[in-house]
Amino acid sequence: MSLLDWDSPLSIVAFAVTSVAVLLSLVKYYLYVTCGKLTTSRNMEGKTVIITGANSGIGKETARDLAKRGARVIMACRNMETAKEARDEIVKDSGNEAVFVKKLDLSSQASVREFAAEVLKTENKLDVLIHNAGFAQTFKKTKSVDGIEFTMATNHYGPFLLTHLLIDLLKKSAPSRIVVVASELYRFASVDLNNLNPLTSIPAMLYYVSKSANIMFTRELSRRLEGTNVTVNCLHPGMIDSGIWRNVPFPLTLPMSIIKAFFKTNAEGAQTTLYLACSPEVEGISGKYFRDCKEAGLTNGICDMERAKKLWEESAKMVKLGASDPKI
Repeated sequence: MSLLDWDSPLSIVAFAVTSVAVLLSLVKYYLYVTCGKLTTSRNMEGKTVIITGANSGIGKETARDLAKRGARVIMACRNMETAKEARDEIVKDSGNEAVFVKKLDLSSQASVREFAAEVLKTENKLDVLIHNAGFAQTFKKTKSVDGIEFTMATNHYGPFLLTHLLIDLLKKSAPSRIVVVASELYRFASVDLNNLNPLTSIPAMLYYVSKSANIMFTRELSRRLEGTNVTVNCLHPGMIDSGIWRNVPFPLTLPMSIIKAFFKTNAEGAQTTLYLACSPEVEGISGKYFRDCKEAGLTNGICDMERAKKLWEESAKMVKLGASDPKI
């Protein structure tokens, strides 16, 4: 007698469910074993690190790890309430009191300038600048206080301006590093150089566009920083169940809940950021794209340096860089 009664609908359903569960478990295990992990125990005492969006998600885990390594960590956050809670948790977990919270709203150029001015007033060095904060929305179209599409203002123009304002401190502290959290989702969109304030575009697509801009910015910044001993690299952290998905609309919440089962944890997602921030293996390496703590390839289109240069020049106009602002 067969262990499975193929004439029974319930047995067939049970077999199908079990088979799918086994398959999904194998996929989950494969993703776990192939996830890149930072292996260095490098101490970061004496190093000052700024992490944007460090109040939650991979930013918070990045801050936690660097605090445990002894770094002086500045958490640059928009939501001060959650940032202070995260700071207290990190201090308790790491035993490192040198963790500080400073207000930064990357969508506001005034906020970026205020934050940079405070950093330059209180810090005499900056060893690592991590552009981690990100924003995504689905259908709602929103403008920043500067009249710029909100996703692009937060994910590209804010980091672009902040880098300029802090570049002299990074050069003074060299060897220093800039780390940009991008995404493999850049492959689904490209930057329209004729419409760099895309207020009429589909909001959901602009996250992909902003990640393309992150990579183009990284490559052009690297070119401009040659010979300064300041390096810049970007990365794909993996798909992570972080705050970036909070704006998924109701019809997609059910499929997303299934898909999220295969996402990395925040700690796993922070590994490549940490690798670029402190691993001796990337000392002197610049202008590259990493995934799972290894260098990864890019599409030919994103590597067009003429387009990267054009984006840079237009971005400088968008953030109103003046004669008194540092030049890169």
